[in-house]
Amino acid sequence: MQPTHGTDRRISNDAALTRESELLVLVFQGGGALGSYQGGVFEAMERRGARPDWVSGISIGAINAALVAGNPPGKRASAVRRFWEEVSSAITFGPPLPGLFLQTAFNEASAASTALYGVPGFFKPRFPPTYLVPDGNPADIGYYDTRPLRATLERLVDFDLLNDGETRVSLGAVNVATGNFRYFDTAETRIGPEHVMASGALPPGFPPVEIEGEWYWDGGLVSNTPLQYVLERDHRDDMCIFQVDLFAARGPLPRTIFDVAEREKDIRFSSRTRFNTDVMKEQRKLKRALHRLLDKLPAELAADPDVELLSAATNDASVTIVHLINRRKAASRDSKDYEFSRRSVDERWRDGFGDAEQTLDDPRFVHRRMPPHTVAVLDLTGD
Repeated sequence: MQPTHGTDRRISNDAALTRESELLVLVFQGGGALGSYQGGVFEAMERRGARPDWVSGISIGAINAALVAGNPPGKRASAVRRFWEEVSSAITFGPPLPGLFLQTAFNEASAASTALYGVPGFFKPRFPPTYLVPDGNPADIGYYDTRPLRATLERLVDFDLLNDGETRVSLGAVNVATGNFRYFDTAETRIGPEHVMASGALPPGFPPVEIEGEWYWDGGLVSNTPLQYVLERDHRDDMCIFQVDLFAARGPLPRTIFDVAEREKDIRFSSRTRFNTDVMKEQRKLKRALHRLLDKLPAELAADPDVELLSAATNDASVTIVHLINRRKAASRDSKDYEFSRRSVDERWRDGFGDAEQTLDDPRFVHRRMPPHTVAVLDLTGD
């Protein structure tokens, strides 16, 4: 299959979001129940006319990406919202009284309910339990049955539109046998529910998913953010990338033993976003310098094999990364990524919407200039 997404399919977006030559790219990190934050971000963007050229996601970010690309413009945020309302339908009430202690206790009880009973439209406990069925099919090797998710995706996502529509989609997963990271990309293959589920098959809770005779687990086992893939695969287009992270790399020093597990999870699944972004900035700067240097060579060297090899690795495109981060709450614990109460889902959605609105209204974004020599990073909501 030949790639169908690229500069020839660039979408006209609101001028406040992208410049004329830029692709609008959304990068969704994994993070389970925290993913409603990405829904709030996208709702704010859609209200301003955002029509992404490319959406890339891992784990819950892959589900959100499929919901965006698999629905028509103007109905995408509502499709994402329907998903999050369904998965948060088991507990629609909150703690009986205000206060940090009661809120924390409520969140922990909600997470315990998820572990015991599963999540509507997402997963349910496997029966009989997988440890009572030794040497079973790989599709059964998980504590939970994820077939409800497949039914939900088939109902809420138009996979023909996802594959043939205006938005390129890239979803990351890990080959269980080889340990190699792989992206399923509509520029190269047709994506179905199984590809989305593979990206979010986090062991040991969820079983691996079979695709073309190979078994895949959650891409977050290797890298929880698709940013590097986007920057490495596109060597020609100017891009404005909204990187929406669900775990914050920066955070307070743990003060109790209960804080340790949450801080460890934040560090592990944030995938050192800021560090990686800094490295990518330097790499992009070097590629652009090499591009300018090759332009200065005599014309007779253009066909030299070494020049051709270097030219293929150069990049003269401008990239702006707009960083939006779901930051830690006082009442959260390490169970926050499987705490699916409606109260928490709505709170994260509002946080994402508010952070996106603040960023899109910030003069540093509204009046930004395309970076001339490197990658520009805008993190405008603060720690």
